[in-house]
Amino acid sequence: MIADIVNADSARVAGRRPMWSMLVRRPAFVISAVVVLAWVIVAVGWRSFGVEPFADSGVRLAPPGAEHWFGTDRIGRDVFARVLAGAESALLVGPLGTALAAALGTVLGLIAGYHRGWLDQLITRAFDAFVAIPAVIFLIVIVGAFGSRPGVLILAIGVLFTPGIARVVRAEVLVEMGKDYVTSAEVQGERSARVLWAEILPNVWPQVVVQATLSLGAAVFVAASLSFLGLAAAPPSADWGLAVNENRAYLQGAPWTLAFPALALASLVVSVALIGDALTEVVRR
Repeated sequence: MIADIVNADSARVAGRRPMWSMLVRRPAFVISAVVVLAWVIVAVGWRSFGVEPFADSGVRLAPPGAEHWFGTDRIGRDVFARVLAGAESALLVGPLGTALAAALGTVLGLIAGYHRGWLDQLITRAFDAFVAIPAVIFLIVIVGAFGSRPGVLILAIGVLFTPGIARVVRAEVLVEMGKDYVTSAEVQGERSARVLWAEILPNVWPQVVVQATLSLGAAVFVAASLSFLGLAAAPPSADWGLAVNENRAYLQGAPWTLAFPALALASLVVSVALIGDALTEVVRR
């Protein structure tokens, strides 16, 4: 009998291991986190690295070598310097748009799941109608109407990813609503706002983080896609998506001009996706 109790207590303690200690045991998460952290450092501090992403070196389409690690482009600009500088735009629009989507999605998901009834139906049907609009069409309309300033792009991406986060939050809230602590709080006369923000939100927050992380990789890719289509960054920006578009004609003769920006974008998007997958597995255990 005593052994059973001890074993049960041990199982509960093991189940309450901090999320971080479980994540660092996963090599894919650690490597991905290092890659993302490295790009964040580059995005913030590339100007202090002594690189010149806009200067003409005088050598056109030079292959990678000791002087130019990633070669030069058709104008003679150093590709390595431009890849470093491009991290700034890659980690501006996508992450800020995702943060906006997480904030809006959390608020709307909490309200819809808690109040239910006509308010839930209104929010849910609005999301259904919005999701029916192709994302590319929505982004083209927004950029065409309001321009391609970073603030506009951040708002557009934030609105684009809000429904997905809100739906996850709403589903989690519906699950939490059937638990005793919510009923107890309501019986004690706590206001709806306090029940939502002080009781329910802390319990659904892990799912918000997971969904926001999963959305982040997609948001970074969407922002780069807009630049590739000529709807966001404009020359002489070092944006990775724009670099791929500008140098696609040199795919056979000078593949390094677009290979390195494409690999940089892929490394960031894949790393964020792997971090999201690791978070998903840990939260669901």
